[in-house]
Amino acid sequence: MPAASLLPLFGSAAGPGALGGPAGGGAGGGGRKAAGPGAFRLTEKFVLLLVFSAFITLCFGAIFFLPDSSKLLSGVFFHSAALQPPPPPPGGQPRAPPQPGGGPAAGAPAAGSLERIRADHERALREAKETLQKLPEEIRRDIRQEKEKLLQDARGRRRRAPPGLPQRLFRQPVGAVGQEPADPAVRQRRDKIKEMMKHAWDNYKRYAWGLNELKPISKQGHSSNLFGNIQGATIVDALDTLYIMEMKEEFKEAKEWVEKNLDFNVNAEISVFEVNIRFVGGLLSAYYLSGEEVFRKKAVELGEKLLPAFNTPTGIPWALLNIKSGIGRNWPWASGGSSILAEFGTLHLEFVHLSHLSGNPVFAEKVMNIRKVLNRLDKPEGLYPNYLNPSSGQWGQHHVSIGGLGDSFYEYLLKAWLMSDKTDEEGKKMYYDAVQAIETHLIRKSSGGLTYIAEWKGGLLEHKMGHLTCFAGGMFALGADGAPNDKTGHHIELGAEIARTCHESYDRTSMKLGPEAFRFDGGVEAIATRQNEKYYILRPEVIETYMYMWRLTHDPKYRQWGWEAVEALEKHCRVDGGYSGIRDVYNNHESHDDVQQSFFLSETLKYLYLLFSEDDLLPFEHWVFNTEAHPLPVLHKDDGNKEENQK
Repeated sequence: MPAASLLPLFGSAAGPGALGGPAGGGAGGGGRKAAGPGAFRLTEKFVLLLVFSAFITLCFGAIFFLPDSSKLLSGVFFHSAALQPPPPPPGGQPRAPPQPGGGPAAGAPAAGSLERIRADHERALREAKETLQKLPEEIRRDIRQEKEKLLQDARGRRRRAPPGLPQRLFRQPVGAVGQEPADPAVRQRRDKIKEMMKHAWDNYKRYAWGLNELKPISKQGHSSNLFGNIQGATIVDALDTLYIMEMKEEFKEAKEWVEKNLDFNVNAEISVFEVNIRFVGGLLSAYYLSGEEVFRKKAVELGEKLLPAFNTPTGIPWALLNIKSGIGRNWPWASGGSSILAEFGTLHLEFVHLSHLSGNPVFAEKVMNIRKVLNRLDKPEGLYPNYLNPSSGQWGQHHVSIGGLGDSFYEYLLKAWLMSDKTDEEGKKMYYDAVQAIETHLIRKSSGGLTYIAEWKGGLLEHKMGHLTCFAGGMFALGADGAPNDKTGHHIELGAEIARTCHESYDRTSMKLGPEAFRFDGGVEAIATRQNEKYYILRPEVIETYMYMWRLTHDPKYRQWGWEAVEALEKHCRVDGGYSGIRDVYNNHESHDDVQQSFFLSETLKYLYLLFSEDDLLPFEHWVFNTEAHPLPVLHKDDGNKEENQK
């Protein structure tokens, strides 16, 4: 309906021409406008108004009953062409003023606007029809993708940098948010794992909030001397798990605690290794996922406090550091005051990212110097002993382990190469050379056909494999793609064999949970024979390997083995106040150790969640995990150029 035709409906009753007089045409002050062919009675106006309102309500109301889609609604409500005035005439001439009485100068723009609205409306209806013809899963996928794009666009903005840190444009890396599993059974299992996380978190919050860990039986806080007086290990360790599980309220309260209460100005001796992987790693990961500057600030602040640990004659850091005085030392039991390979070799990922986020190269320089020291040394049989003296720069005892004391050093060689977008050729060579020596001297097969990794002590093998060593199955598979001499398939198979052995170590216990260490001697295979090796403290390494093997092979047995672990955890480790470790996994009756380790939330539950997630959540081509399962983004070769161009 032309706009001019609507004018009588909205004319003022007191305006000119509404009553008698020259404009009204009625003699004798009859009070009503004379009837004529072009006039409407009051009742007719009212009916016409009702019809017009019903039409508008029908058209626009239908839109709001369609599935939620920002694309659908944008065509009607946010199309700027329908709302903007027409552009000025060419040549810079002023636009003619509107003519009274609804002449052509006013009617033409109004008619054009209505045409645009009508076209937008018809397009929106067509899109709605197309949407309704899609399957529900496709509709949900489209909506998720649009929401993720909007979220990334909103976060791709420059945030105010904390004092002392360079301004940087935050872009959330690919895969921080993933799709729901397509299989309903898999989705149900993943939801169960999220419920486990909620049970662990809620009880920590209820009984030990702000302390390092939880005692779930006695329902109070637990603090390890590994962190000195630094508090909140569970909070910082769990940040990224809360984020990827979309536990938004819990993440918000954890962030608020970090902002208000996380304090590193303490007079205490801490483990450089543990504080780095849990606190620095957790804060870095939380920053890269959320973009919240408080996490970057805290990570760099803590990293600076760890730098005095490198003040040794060789630059090999101390294991222990008083972060107030800057005085360091090593564990008294560690081979004549040596530093430990798995500790000083597990700083590289975090310190490279600290340099990346702070603009200060000193962090990366410190860890690159460690490589220089190692590359100058002779390696017995190509192997790296677990002990290195930071003063003399010489090896301590020639003990080699891919489990405790050595494990994550090898992991970080591989992941440093991957995190560099495969440009760190030095890290790559060190890793594959080490794997070759490990295969030659440490990997053995039992009489029952189980592949295991023994420990090497001065040339003699101890046929023992630790739970910590079980991470190596995932490591071999993750590094298979870059293996030299067409050994990709061999490395995948090696990872699969280690995964099978570690699964057997679980399956051969009464509780279907793995012991701390198991042996292959005296006719025994994959069984703990010593009482001090029979405990399980909620460790993640076996599940970690299941996750990597699933992602890289999609063999369904890995998900099945992971679910067996979930059932065992629920049956034997879950208590009213959280989750507890077990003192003897071969006993039919639980004896709990009364500690809910922070790594249970950071690693065990995260790896289980990823095992039952789609591959688009934290994909390997864009993320690497530190040894505490904190995801750190790959520093792609073009990232620096992009960031520079945005300044």
